[in-house]
Amino acid sequence: MNKALIVILATVALDAIGGGLIFPILPELLKQMTAADDISLIYGLLIGIYALMQFVLSPVLGSLSDRFGRRPVLLLSLAGAMVDYLIMAFSPFFWVLAIGRVIAGITSASMAVASAYMTDITPEEHRAQRFGLLGAVMGVGFIIGPVLGGLLGIWWLRAPFLAAAILNGLNLLMALFVLPESHATKPDRFALKSLNPVAPLVWLWNFRPLLPLIVVAVVFGVIASVPGTIWVLYGADRFGWDSMTIGLSLSVFGVSLAISQAVLTGPIVKRFGDRGTLMIGVAFDGVAYVLMGFADQGWMGFALTPLFALGGIAMPALQSLLTSRVSQDQQGQLQGVMASLMSLAGVVGPLAGAGFYFYTRDVWMGSVWIAGAVLYLAAAPLFATIRQPKPVAA
Repeated sequence: MNKALIVILATVALDAIGGGLIFPILPELLKQMTAADDISLIYGLLIGIYALMQFVLSPVLGSLSDRFGRRPVLLLSLAGAMVDYLIMAFSPFFWVLAIGRVIAGITSASMAVASAYMTDITPEEHRAQRFGLLGAVMGVGFIIGPVLGGLLGIWWLRAPFLAAAILNGLNLLMALFVLPESHATKPDRFALKSLNPVAPLVWLWNFRPLLPLIVVAVVFGVIASVPGTIWVLYGADRFGWDSMTIGLSLSVFGVSLAISQAVLTGPIVKRFGDRGTLMIGVAFDGVAYVLMGFADQGWMGFALTPLFALGGIAMPALQSLLTSRVSQDQQGQLQGVMASLMSLAGVVGPLAGAGFYFYTRDVWMGSVWIAGAVLYLAAAPLFATIRQPKPVAA
């Protein structure tokens, strides 16, 4: 494993841990800062602002990384995140916290740059495996972050912000002293249109070979938000799980997903190709959704975890297919658009999933899982349009 790959994986892992650190303590912190009895609206607003900034700025950072290189954009994002977390750790004002979440959303868009970097340093035939590895370390980071944040919050409520700042500082030092540039920039003049967040979306709309895969990716993003949104509610309502059992089930799922993406994606892609791996992942996930809809005992939820995890091999294969359709000079733009649309799916999916579950729970509790499987089935005809073309410049 080369030095650049190790650094970019560590950067993504530390970024995921830093992002997850603050979630366990955010509700209590908001109660202290606002003196409000019900902070649900404020909490939702902060989460929404974060997602909105990801949606708007991911294409911009991706395009800037195509123009100026991955390294300087990544360094700027990491430095901004470190300063932001330090300010949030010590400020007593809610409005500063709100601005901090805006900045955090902007700097979190650096994930698009990291994905573009991964594309730069990886041969096309190995990209699905590398994206699986990227997803695995990110998943592990999201597991570790909330646990560590909860423990630090017991000591001091703002300690997770300090920990997040330290982790981003370590990220910055690694990138500054170890990470080389991966993308050769062009000497042309900087155009202000690079800062237009709508321009990459217009580029995508006009680049028709990408559209079927992008639609599939967005559908996947919406479907993937279902477990994350209702797993806790469903486990308690359907199986009578307590908080410890729910936490254990989430840990088992996270570890299983990390193993499947890091270990299984490469061999499966080597045997069946990106398109075949995509279809295999969808099949496993679809079956898991249907079986979960009919499951009526707690052990069944644990037993289905490997099927859900095997479904996780679909997204790395899809990312590999997407990168093969654009030139090297457009990888940052592509990853920015993808991150933006996935952020949007991450907003729409939980709202739709939670709403559907709420309104159908009394009729049939498992209907939300069946709805996810139906969405997969609806996207299936698009698979017929998927080929493995040579890179095309738009």
